[in-house]
Amino acid sequence: MEPHDHQHSPKSPQTPSLPLPSSSAAPTCFKCGGATTLEPPPAWSEISPPPNHRPTPPPAIHDPPNHPQQAIILAPVPQSQKVPVVTPPFHFQTPSKRIQSPDDIRRFHDSFAGKNFLGFVVALSASIRGHKISDECHQSAVTDSIVSILETLTQWVDEIPPAQMASRYGNVSYRVWHERLVGNSDALMLRFLPDELRSSTVEIVPYFTDGFGNASRIDYGTGHETNFAAWLYCLARMGVIKEEDYRAVVARIFVKYLALMRKLQLVYCLEPAGSHGVWGLDDFHFLPFIFGSSQLIDHKYMKPKSIHNDDILENFSNEYLYLSCIGFVKKVKKGLFAEHSPLLDDISGVPNWNKVNSGLLKMYKVEVLEKVPIMQHFLFGWLIKWD
Repeated sequence: MEPHDHQHSPKSPQTPSLPLPSSSAAPTCFKCGGATTLEPPPAWSEISPPPNHRPTPPPAIHDPPNHPQQAIILAPVPQSQKVPVVTPPFHFQTPSKRIQSPDDIRRFHDSFAGKNFLGFVVALSASIRGHKISDECHQSAVTDSIVSILETLTQWVDEIPPAQMASRYGNVSYRVWHERLVGNSDALMLRFLPDELRSSTVEIVPYFTDGFGNASRIDYGTGHETNFAAWLYCLARMGVIKEEDYRAVVARIFVKYLALMRKLQLVYCLEPAGSHGVWGLDDFHFLPFIFGSSQLIDHKYMKPKSIHNDDILENFSNEYLYLSCIGFVKKVKKGLFAEHSPLLDDISGVPNWNKVNSGLLKMYKVEVLEKVPIMQHFLFGWLIKWD
């Protein structure tokens, strides 16, 4: 018999059979059955039952709760549409909010206005495909005038410094800037509108002023960005912006608009409006990711995973909107990129930019244009009708 390490009681001889263990029985050796002087462990009581530990795996970082990924995957890729130009007689009116429920969302997307607006966004995306920001493009007097207006708005930020405040978000000086915007918007529109369309200011100005954030909440988000896109769409509906202007709309107007919004965000500490937080694409913007991914389609060297190369971001952010957005996110957010921007990190694993672009277009429809909290602020008038 192999030796074993325990102490036998001198008064307890070995027995041929092993006694059943119980709380009252004398402690025995589990090998030879002999009595031992070691005390057995205390029995579990009903008050303190044995633990039933089942370790649970940590939640996957890139799996947000209730994220409608299936809806995005199954949705068809939105297609480009031509924007029909309105003809006299014109019936411009003050636009109003109409969306209050998911049924209203479905009604909007089944309407001509909903389909054509999304088709306009797709057309803008297609116009910049394969082009750098600095590439030459057709620039009309209208597009140049709008760029000049955005430069004026940017200059106002320099003229209205932020107030000294202890709060992290919401500098009240933004309200001063926004008040100046509202007070001058009609005059700004008349810089480029032809005489026969001057009466349209009653309808297009609310889209324009709402495209730069909310003055009472001092916030900005994808809903405001969508209203700016809707303002551009209204100009296309009136024939002020033509199809040959689309590339300049993205490479000149939208690039200038994005630079202005980033300046407003940093100077006046605008709060993200309706942000999905870590599960969202970005706290403030969506459209520049769509336009930027279109720019990079079929690029010889830069792939979606190239966003992790800091040298590429530093050298090419001024030419590609997508890289510019990634660089800005890395600038304003601290920590690991995969932790503060898991969705963008996931997208970097997509094999090519064509898939990224089509996926973002579907995601824009589902995550922005189909969300009641965002679209409840969308405006409807004569140019964008509530059918």
